[in-house]
Amino acid sequence: MKRIPTLAGLLVGLSFGAAFAATPPPCPPTPAAITTACGAQQFTLANGMQLIVQPDHRAPTAVHMVWVRVGSMDEVDGSSGLAHALEHMMFKGSKTVPPGEFSRRVAALGGRENAFTARDYTGYYQQIPAQHLQEVMRLEADRFANNDWPDAEFRKEIEVVKEERRLRTEDQPRALLIEQLFAATFNASPYRRPVVGWMSDLDAMTPDDVRAFHRQWYQPGNAAVVVVGDVDVAQVRALAEKYYGSLPAHALPVRKPRTEPAQPGLRRIAVKAPAEQAYVALAFRVPGLARLQNLDEADHDALALQMLSAVLSGYDGARLERALTQGAQPVADSASSSALVIGRGPSLFLLSGVPAAGRAAQQVEDALRAEVARVARDGVGQAELDRVKTQWIAASVYQRDSMISQAQELGSNWAQGFAPDAQERLLALLRSVTPEQVQAVAARYFGDDQLTVATLLPQPLAPRKRTAPLSSPHDAAIR
Repeated sequence: MKRIPTLAGLLVGLSFGAAFAATPPPCPPTPAAITTACGAQQFTLANGMQLIVQPDHRAPTAVHMVWVRVGSMDEVDGSSGLAHALEHMMFKGSKTVPPGEFSRRVAALGGRENAFTARDYTGYYQQIPAQHLQEVMRLEADRFANNDWPDAEFRKEIEVVKEERRLRTEDQPRALLIEQLFAATFNASPYRRPVVGWMSDLDAMTPDDVRAFHRQWYQPGNAAVVVVGDVDVAQVRALAEKYYGSLPAHALPVRKPRTEPAQPGLRRIAVKAPAEQAYVALAFRVPGLARLQNLDEADHDALALQMLSAVLSGYDGARLERALTQGAQPVADSASSSALVIGRGPSLFLLSGVPAAGRAAQQVEDALRAEVARVARDGVGQAELDRVKTQWIAASVYQRDSMISQAQELGSNWAQGFAPDAQERLLALLRSVTPEQVQAVAARYFGDDQLTVATLLPQPLAPRKRTAPLSSPHDAAIR
């Protein structure tokens, strides 16, 4: 399926092409009694579920999303993959809608639909002609509260999930390395487990495990409905109260903190897998962005780290590309960075690269670290930062051409605990980051003690025989 980027994905590790000298369009006026962000209005339904509506009358269509603040980080050892497996099973019926009927009805309305699972949340969406919004709200509210299917459906679908793991992770050496990197980087944090789950946990998973996870977490107070499109806010609110507001509310499980302890020193792992090229990835423990108002030192550093990542690889011809992949004797075929500083769990700064022919992974690792050290030593110029900031603004403007992107932004804001106008606030904060702040974080967070290095050791490629892959209309994106 087409992947939907997260808010973190949109705003960290960016790779924009064209600069655009503009500022985001102003927010239109809205009633003062409700939370707003460029037209978005947020309400709390009778049972605690959130409703966020953003009118956009440029086309007679609407996007309807349900976000649940539960993902792989809410699983426990021995049950990895539950959030993702449940996402698959949500398409397998309710007490009144038989398996497969949900998707058939959406298609009959002229719509398209899918879902996605991440570490921090799970989401479901439909894009339909605006006049059919009521029907998809009724269908989605029904399966949210009444997901129901026979055990035989689970036994078939869990094989699809296993095949998804094989195709996307086990048969993809770089994906396998990143999975191992997260497992080695984190001890206490559930971020150490893959979203798709470990194969042994998938083998042991039962239908009742999935049903129990649904009962625990799919509660109105743990979910938000997002609607963007050619709609009337008052009508959407009335429909939401009718179909979602009447759902019974229950207490959520207590979330334990599972705080990641300080890393006592450098960690290294090697991953052997059939591959044509080596690959190296470096994960540095860094502070995350916890708030967009009344920022503390960690928040300011997280913003500067985002800017550092953009300076390193946020546009064509950025520092890593120039230093590692260009010239007569390039060190790498590719190199990139990402500041993963938005999320419910701990944060990382990633550097990665693929060695060029005749080069070793250690040379790429040294070159990546040298570029960060160069920023720490020499700093960055104001013009370089201004270029990155202009591109961020451009991306924000372009994103508003897509209703799905608008809904994605609003939903991920909510899921991460931010207000609907988080992107506007974030852009304003990023514009205030100074060259001195970028230089300071480059010097502060890239030592050995907070570093985990994963190196792919290519093994001979051997032909493999496999039966035709299992397929599912909801082969959902995972992150």
